Amino acid sequence: MDDCRLILLGFGAVGKGVARGISLKKEMINEKYGINLKIVAAADSSTSAICQDGLDEELLLKTKEESGKLLSYPEYGSDISGIDVLDAVDYDVLIEASPTNIEDAEPAKSFTLKAFADGKDVVTSNKGHLALFYKELIEAKEKAGVDFKFEASVGGAMPIINLCQETLASCGISSIKGILNGTTNYILSRMTTEGMSYENTLAEAQQLGIAETNPTQDVEGIDAACKVVILANSVLGIDATYDDVEVRGISDVSLDAINLAKEEGYFVKLIGEVSEKQLKVSPRLVKKNSPFAIDGTLNLANVTTDLADDITVMGKGAGSLETASAMLTDLINIIKDK
Repeated sequence: MDDCRLILLGFGAVGKGVARGISLKKEMINEKYGINLKIVAAADSSTSAICQDGLDEELLLKTKEESGKLLSYPEYGSDISGIDVLDAVDYDVLIEASPTNIEDAEPAKSFTLKAFADGKDVVTSNKGHLALFYKELIEAKEKAGVDFKFEASVGGAMPIINLCQETLASCGISSIKGILNGTTNYILSRMTTEGMSYENTLAEAQQLGIAETNPTQDVEGIDAACKVVILANSVLGIDATYDDVEVRGISDVSLDAINLAKEEGYFVKLIGEVSEKQLKVSPRLVKKNSPFAIDGTLNLANVTTDLADDITVMGKGAGSLETASAMLTDLINIIKDK
């Protein structure tokens, strides 16, 4: 049995989901693939826990919950943080789960390039560095001869990148249209079904933890636009960055517009579109009986192909364990490749 030593950078919701997912699934992965997953380092924003022999995933979660800092992890807590963790212990794969930064893509970009330079594989859920520097990252990955997987960056648990790159490998893909942000889908769904104003629905979503305290990235279409860029590059081979996307969010969608659309047999949904003709995120009308007429925080993507016609996938686009499931699938695929 071989060890696969992991460094987990970022211990917010996604990072904690990864730790919990490994705790739940490491025995299955061991039995099926003969690999023993070991988190040898985990880091939050300012501290870490580091042990070459492996850390206990449940103890990591308990430590973070009770003290707020991984520094308090018994015996192996450390004040080493950030990129320095990558030099503190031997590892095989970086699990990069830091918060998305659409301004300069840090710290995810530096973490990822450092891991590549050290000859390490990377799995990420981050959108910022992919949306801003996709080409640079892929060139660095190829130069280093390592694996770089990012299924979790688009659609959470909904399989879309691996679906297009692997399952639909025989097909030419001309476009992808989808509901790529769960927060905005929840808001628009509640406005439609309950007749609530945008402001009241947003407040409700914030109270439920569906929307962030600062919801700008979601409601202004920024999050969905990042995903459009990632799909454009990784699936359609379009050399694009965030600045190439036409973006309009939902903050100016009125209840009157929602109700008028409803009377005519339509729903309003925030749709991301990826094609050679356009990269766009905007509120659009969808028919009540169309595949896009989904409620809540679900995500959906419709892939138009030459051989297989249209393929539609749907799944939970957010949630710590849901996102972690995509990251663990990427990790398993790296293990299988080796």
